[in-house]
Amino acid sequence: MTLAIAPLYRTLRALVGVAVLLAAVPLCAATTAEVPLPSDSIYQLKLQMVDQTGRSFALDEHRGRPMLISMFYTSCQFVCPMLIEALQATQAKLSAGERANLSVMMVTFDPEHDSVAALKRTSDQRQLDPEHWTLARTDAKNVRKLAALLGIQYRAIGNGDFNHTTALILIDSEGRIAGRTAQLGSADPAFVKLVKTAAVAPAN
Repeated sequence: MTLAIAPLYRTLRALVGVAVLLAAVPLCAATTAEVPLPSDSIYQLKLQMVDQTGRSFALDEHRGRPMLISMFYTSCQFVCPMLIEALQATQAKLSAGERANLSVMMVTFDPEHDSVAALKRTSDQRQLDPEHWTLARTDAKNVRKLAALLGIQYRAIGNGDFNHTTALILIDSEGRIAGRTAQLGSADPAFVKLVKTAAVAPAN
């Protein structure tokens, strides 16, 4: 009796193993497939950029973690330094863990003059940590597209300067605008609260 049952048992065990393997295949495929972006994500803009180190990257490489983003130009003597200070002040209100989960990006309005070297010089002068801060440039056409998505207005005024909106914008892990502030020089408490919430939220 025992001898007759043994082959059947081995066959059933093999079939169970195959079933488990087959069941795992769609699960693996589902986890590796790219999840579609929300329709209001800034990452819908397939934008190629270059940072202050000369590294080329795509805007959507920042997907998966929250980000503070603003726009500036390096020769600005007044408002843009205050934008940087406001971003730094916002960072200073976060815990070490929150700061580690948050990236900061500033994109120049002025790619004609803001070379990689100019971005690097500003980064060094302001002692911006390259692990968390990206100063970036792209071509003028894409600068305009990104500014439109962010609700930032700007125009050249003929002497190398720009009139522009001052805005610090919080982007969630999927590229959606989650908050904004125009406060300069110091941290906006209401905005900091939004940033802290985003910095601890799991990726969607």
